[in-house]
Amino acid sequence: MSLRPREPAARTTLIQPSLASKLASFAILLPPAGEGLSLAPYRARARRDRPLAMSEFFACSQARHHVRWGRWLLFVGALFLAAPTFAQSRGPLVLAATSMQEALSAAADRFAAQGQPRPVLSFAASSALARQIIAGAPADLFVSADEGWMDSIERAGLLAPATRAPLAGNRLVLIAPATARLPPIRTGAQIVAALGKRRIAIADPQAVPAGRYARAALARMGAWQAIAPRVAAAENVRAALALVERGAAPLGIVYATDARASKAVRVVGVFPAASHRPIRYPIARLVRSREPSAEAFRRFLLSPAGRAILRAHGFSAP
Repeated sequence: MSLRPREPAARTTLIQPSLASKLASFAILLPPAGEGLSLAPYRARARRDRPLAMSEFFACSQARHHVRWGRWLLFVGALFLAAPTFAQSRGPLVLAATSMQEALSAAADRFAAQGQPRPVLSFAASSALARQIIAGAPADLFVSADEGWMDSIERAGLLAPATRAPLAGNRLVLIAPATARLPPIRTGAQIVAALGKRRIAIADPQAVPAGRYARAALARMGAWQAIAPRVAAAENVRAALALVERGAAPLGIVYATDARASKAVRVVGVFPAASHRPIRYPIARLVRSREPSAEAFRRFLLSPAGRAILRAHGFSAP
């Protein structure tokens, strides 16, 4: 149903010894058994009510001194050796378009299964994320739903050199609630007729990529002027999807991957690629990134294994 308008770098994973094995090495700092640590002989003599000789008293005090210092060294060693473990547990912070939720979550799981720290994923509209990055928000990677917002980041000098690359592509679709009884919709006039006086859910057409693509497609089909007053603008594409899922809007325009991720909607039309600019998702590492595994995750997403995960979630090649 078509709406017709009139490679990765190799990385070696270091196996960290367990904390218990590290602490075992501190045993060399303690005197061996029988060489001053045992207090038993002196306690036994004290129980027989015989006063300890001066030499025995000093020997007992020295034994207590060794025990106290030995315990202190073990405690300090535990803190010293555990600290790197906690510091290394955080993965790269990835700011990504909301339509990437399922795909990037699956990719992060696969990446972590290879012994890497699991990336921390944060999803929102590409426009909102780009503004946060420009304002100084700390992050390691950015995945945008269009080239325009990535261009803005690049012009601000916030992309690490030679790390921007095309990651994936998508399609734009018209959706309705799964229970709606609508025939396939192929033209702008049919969209206007099906909508009537109700509203159509799309992401903010002024800023959000999905909304911009939707406005361009409707304009190409000659339907934007009639539909513009009926637009229910959402903060991102998943918010637009939710309006249709709940029945708050009878129609919506989202990405094919969003429709695929929901059982509460169905696709009633597919916009031809020629009706709007190509939908491409670029990825780049940010110049402020300090997480060593950020570049490894970027390369993983661009690798055959990463692209296979994206393809399994409905994304196309860029």
